Amino acid sequence: MTNAIEMTDIGLHFPKGRGLLSGLINAFRNNKSVKNRYVALKEVNLEVHQGEVLGVIGRNGSGKSTLLRVMAGIYHPDHGQVKVRGTTSLLAGVNVGFNQNLTGRENVHLYGSILGHRKEKIDGMMQDILDFSEIGEFMDQPLRTYSSGMKARLGIAIASAIEPEILLIDEVLGVGDPQFREKSKKRILDLVKSTGTVVMVSHSFGLMKEICDRLILIDDGHLICIGEVSEVIAAYYELDK
Repeated sequence: MTNAIEMTDIGLHFPKGRGLLSGLINAFRNNKSVKNRYVALKEVNLEVHQGEVLGVIGRNGSGKSTLLRVMAGIYHPDHGQVKVRGTTSLLAGVNVGFNQNLTGRENVHLYGSILGHRKEKIDGMMQDILDFSEIGEFMDQPLRTYSSGMKARLGIAIASAIEPEILLIDEVLGVGDPQFREKSKKRILDLVKSTGTVVMVSHSFGLMKEICDRLILIDDGHLICIGEVSEVIAAYYELDK
């Protein structure tokens, strides 16, 4: 079986500090002492199969979002190796990656250009993004005028229309009305059928049961287990026992 992502002995540390300034000072000094840094990911070994939907669950602060950002190349691990086969797109929250002062249409061009697409290709996607997002005339309004649901609609529409080979989703599919959530799930499954791979973080176990082939459980930066959806969810509920 071909792997879309392979992570071997991944470790990632962040500077400790009481605030942004102290954190930046520690980073600038490259202070790697134990007392000045905390371990965000610890010896993570993971294979994500091509064409699967892999869910990531865990308690708040466990390292789920950090893991996705390592996959996306935003964070570089302090040790270990990440191999990614294919283009990636990270959809992380309703504000991440957008400029609030640009219109929805301008943000589509911004997002697409960051991923290396030409203007002509982005223009060709525009009608599909407009139809899927259902935001109508707001497409030409500044993003700051959008509700959180409208931003989520636009984000999902853009990320899926661009059709990356690997789509990374961090707590976005649960936003919006039930009809749009169902529409988004279908869109993601259609993407997977066209040889795409999806890794998604969500606290919605109902959604995970519907859409995921496998789950992984992360706690305190450790990969606790990986496997069948119901078994991993059961392991999650055992964490506090």
